[in-house]
Amino acid sequence: MRDKERRSVAAVFGAHGAGSGTFASRLPWLSDHLHLSAGKLGIALLMTSIGAICAMPFAGRLVARLGTKIVARVLICAFALVVLAASWMPSLPALAAATTVLGAVGGTSDMAMNAQGILVEKRMGRSIMSGLHGSWSTGVLVAALAGSLAAHQHVSARVHFAIAAAVIAAVAVAATHAFRTTAADVGLAEEKSEDVPLFVVPRGVILLIGLVGFCGIYAEVAAQDWSSVYMHRTLHGDEAEAAFTTGMFAFTMAAGRLSGDAVVGRLGAAATVRACGVVGALGGLLVVVARSPLPAVVGFMLIGVGVSVVVPLAFAAAGHAGPNPTLGVAGVATIAYGAGMAAPGMIGGIANLTSLRVAFTAVTVLAGLVALGGGLLGRNAPAAVHGGGGEAAGASAHADAVGLAAAAEAEALANEG
Repeated sequence: MRDKERRSVAAVFGAHGAGSGTFASRLPWLSDHLHLSAGKLGIALLMTSIGAICAMPFAGRLVARLGTKIVARVLICAFALVVLAASWMPSLPALAAATTVLGAVGGTSDMAMNAQGILVEKRMGRSIMSGLHGSWSTGVLVAALAGSLAAHQHVSARVHFAIAAAVIAAVAVAATHAFRTTAADVGLAEEKSEDVPLFVVPRGVILLIGLVGFCGIYAEVAAQDWSSVYMHRTLHGDEAEAAFTTGMFAFTMAAGRLSGDAVVGRLGAAATVRACGVVGALGGLLVVVARSPLPAVVGFMLIGVGVSVVVPLAFAAAGHAGPNPTLGVAGVATIAYGAGMAAPGMIGGIANLTSLRVAFTAVTVLAGLVALGGGLLGRNAPAAVHGGGGEAAGASAHADAVGLAAAAEAEALANEG
């Protein structure tokens, strides 16, 4: 039963990632359709981050009141529909309004599915969050390939988005049926949703975990958005080499996430994050010192490995840090996803003042800070997440049912009602 629920949550992660990948894959169509310059398109994309950051502090109360099942199901369907609506926007202001809503529903549904993932992880007594985020990355890649094929066949983005929205919504509705929603299933004690604050302000250990997540996401977004530009402008690679670099970064990040749970099970969360931070810092250093394309490609691949587990383990650590996983996730996401908004502009600003090499020096430093903060991401994990298995996993699952009794009650009660 637990493994079935894990697969269902993974499918929801994949559906959410497919929504993001579908939208990203047809940005050139949107740009050409509305005659947008790169700067104007950047404004529309910035509104996505703003919408997400504005909505996330309220996500904890919403999920506590309605439950992860309802929020994930409804908002992922809404996410797919807003992607479709974006293709019909007649102007930049209208597109910016659509992308603001896109960020809000996408960010809030992200909180719900991560909170459900943490609950399943608690019940299973072992790390699963890295694999869930690997499913998200896989959804992005599959959707991006589908978008590339649709564009190659000259299929309108409106037709493409309509088909994708139907598939994503169907997967979300079907997969959320397996979410365990009753107090008897969860086996946890009672907590009133009214006790959950309306607006989550991260503080204490949640704030520190969020800062580690910020460093990881900054490095991730910087590499994802700027790797091809770095390869083309700084190292004078051709367009094929530039695109290949971005693809290899995405590949190693997805591979790292899909294999991350096995590594965490063997080494523990803290040691895994420390090791990945060191790998990411070495990759950033290799990018900075490279004088030809090949070493830089290897460097970006190492960055992909280095950042792969940071976000899922930051969410997991936040969810295990307090009595309500949704509040922890929302608090960390508010900080960490701010990096997604800050990174592209900061990289560009530093590059304008100095160079892209100097800008990626900052990425190297932030990856090093991830290694230093690795202990924060393992301190509250179940015993099986710290390392070890067998009896430790069983003891952890029993301890979760007794000692972490308030962990999921908000969503249990909300879904019963």
